[in-house]
Amino acid sequence: MNINDNFEFLNVGLPEDILRRKTWGDFEGAVRLIDKRLAGNIPEALRACLVCEREMILRLEKDYPFSETQALEKIRAAIPEFTEAEFHAMVDDNKIDWIYVHGEPHYFLRFYQTLIKTDAAFAARAGVVNRGRVDGEDNGQTRESLLDRSARLMRENGKLANRIRIRASVRIKDEAFEKGKLVRVHIPIPAACIQQSEIELVGYYGTPKHIAAEDAPQRTIYWEEVMEENHEFWVEYSYLHTAPYVDPMKIVPDAEQPTFFTNEENPHIVFTPYIKELVKTLTRGVTNPVEKARIFYDFVTLNVKYSFMREYFGLENIAENCARNFKGDCGVQALLFITLCRCAGIPARWQSGLCAEPNDVGMHDWAMFYVAPHGWMFADPSYGGGAHRAGNEARRVHYFGNLDPYRMVANCEFRAPLDPPKAHWRHDPYDNQAGEIEYDDRGLRGPEYERDMEMTQYAEL
Repeated sequence: MNINDNFEFLNVGLPEDILRRKTWGDFEGAVRLIDKRLAGNIPEALRACLVCEREMILRLEKDYPFSETQALEKIRAAIPEFTEAEFHAMVDDNKIDWIYVHGEPHYFLRFYQTLIKTDAAFAARAGVVNRGRVDGEDNGQTRESLLDRSARLMRENGKLANRIRIRASVRIKDEAFEKGKLVRVHIPIPAACIQQSEIELVGYYGTPKHIAAEDAPQRTIYWEEVMEENHEFWVEYSYLHTAPYVDPMKIVPDAEQPTFFTNEENPHIVFTPYIKELVKTLTRGVTNPVEKARIFYDFVTLNVKYSFMREYFGLENIAENCARNFKGDCGVQALLFITLCRCAGIPARWQSGLCAEPNDVGMHDWAMFYVAPHGWMFADPSYGGGAHRAGNEARRVHYFGNLDPYRMVANCEFRAPLDPPKAHWRHDPYDNQAGEIEYDDRGLRGPEYERDMEMTQYAEL
């Protein structure tokens, strides 16, 4: 079994004594107890869970580097008059993420960016003007006109297409580079799917070892090299991206609906008692699958607040925690929508890759859902939530059933293996938006390498 496959058993959960140490922030003690358990005779499912939890714990503290004093200093650099009382109120309102580290609260690496992005009053006090999409969510007037225009053209013409060319690269940071070691590198590339065609690899570094098939669930270009000097690996690709338009509320569903993509997928697409009860409550008296999906979309976009998240490697039971905590980034929100749909018997699946706007390329995730006789449609809860915050109801409604032509799809499944599979821990064991690197003896973590994507050509057709 590939080491990343152990995540299937993450929901087994930690033994209570280890959980207490992890919760209190005694990470060294938690790892020590895990090692003792792993040295003994324990069930294989628990062993798989502990193997994952051990690595998660080793990575966790780096996502929460700020003490309260340091967090306040970061805010006061922009808002000198910001008080401790204001800070504590934001923590109590669940606007600032934190954990215990050795019994003391430590705050999330990107807590300040989350406040700037989601709290207009805070951003104004800090003298920051939100100018558009950040990490996959549209927010702000500058980008709004672009998305509203694309939605209008899609309605008028039934679709909108762009020919897009992007250069993507990864490079090991100099401090993490180890001369003479075998390096394996994956960079995501466009996959053939409903929206994408005419895919071409225009150029790339050296001679790739492998290029995954166009229909690979997580498509990449792959290199192997014994590196004597540090350098970047890069690929430039072009593709035609066509965004179809549909008014999902006009669909008359068939009496019989398919059952594919309605299963659970551990550890995050899970029909827990809370998820089942939530589906039951939200859809009471509703039989139309389109209406059910719209109810789930409304629930997410109108209630879940956007928040940057720690690395997905360290997240547990993503969909249920989103429904419980009412916050999450684009992928977290998409997983909640997918899980609610599947629990209600509506086929739903993952898509991800890049947001590829003319002047802005960044990582993004969204969802697909299926209703016969029409077929697959799309939902982007984080874009819908951004529209809701901007007071743009028409745009929020558009992203139920539709997307926009500013995308690059590399992944059509969540927690699918790469081709070829990584031998060691992935930076992200579930998705691949910007690339993965490993040495012969270990996988590189996110902070150890740089990722870059830039649009080199764009034409609306």
